[in-house]
Amino acid sequence: MTHEFSITGMTCDSCVANVKKTLEQVPGVTAARVSLDPPVAYLDMERHVGLSELKEALKSHPKYQISEAPAKVAKRNLPPVEEEEKQSFWKTYKPILLVFGFILGVTLLVEFSADAFDEMRWMRHFMAGFFLVFSFFKLLDVPAFAMSYSSYDIVARRWLGWGYVYPFVELAFGLLFLTNFLPFFTNVATLIVMSVSTVGVIQSLMAKRKFQCACLGAVFNLPMSTITLVEDLLMVGMAGAMLLML
Repeated sequence: MTHEFSITGMTCDSCVANVKKTLEQVPGVTAARVSLDPPVAYLDMERHVGLSELKEALKSHPKYQISEAPAKVAKRNLPPVEEEEKQSFWKTYKPILLVFGFILGVTLLVEFSADAFDEMRWMRHFMAGFFLVFSFFKLLDVPAFAMSYSSYDIVARRWLGWGYVYPFVELAFGLLFLTNFLPFFTNVATLIVMSVSTVGVIQSLMAKRKFQCACLGAVFNLPMSTITLVEDLLMVGMAGAMLLML
C-alpha cells in the first residue's frame, strides 16, 4: 500500500535524498519516492506506519517536517510504481547502457587502430574510461550521491563521509589506469574497493527493497538491479585478471 505525505523544509536535491534515505529506514517502509516540486513523499508500506513514527524518524533533521498530504497534490515528478514497472528494460536503463556502449566502442576503436589487439591494454583503457565517466556524474552533485549511496553501501551506511570521498577515489582510479601508473597497486586497490561495494549491492538485492542506484550519481533515477551487480563484478573481474597478467 502507498501513502502520500507533504514534506516541508526541503530546498535542494540533497534534501530530497536525505529525506528519502531517512524514511526508507523506518521499519515497515519498503520504498520512498520524494519530490521537491511538489514537496511530497509517496511511501510504500508493508504495514501501516503512523505519522508519529515518520515524524520521529525525521526528528534528527528538524528542518524537515512531514504531515498528511492535502486531498489533491499534483504528481508531476512522481509516476506511480505501476508505470515505472511497466517501462521497458531499455527505457529504464538507457543512460547506463549508453555509457557502457560508448566506453566499449571507444576502447575497441583504440585497439582496432593499433597493430594488434592487446587484452591488457584494452582492459586498462576500459577501466580508465569507466572510472572517469562514472566519477564525472557523481561529482555533479556529491552530497546527493553520498546520501543515495549510504542507503545501500556497507561503508557509507556507517560513515557518510565515504560517500563524499568515493567519487574522488573513482577519479583517481581512472587517472591511474589511464597513465598506467603503479599498475599493481591500482589493481589491488580497485579489487578491494569494488569488492566491498559489491557486498552492499548484493545485500540490497537480497533484501528486495527498492533503492536508487547511485552508479551515475543523482543525475539519473536508476533502480538498483542486477545491472549494478554486473557493473561492480566486471570491475572486480578485470582488476583480478590484470593482476594475474602482470
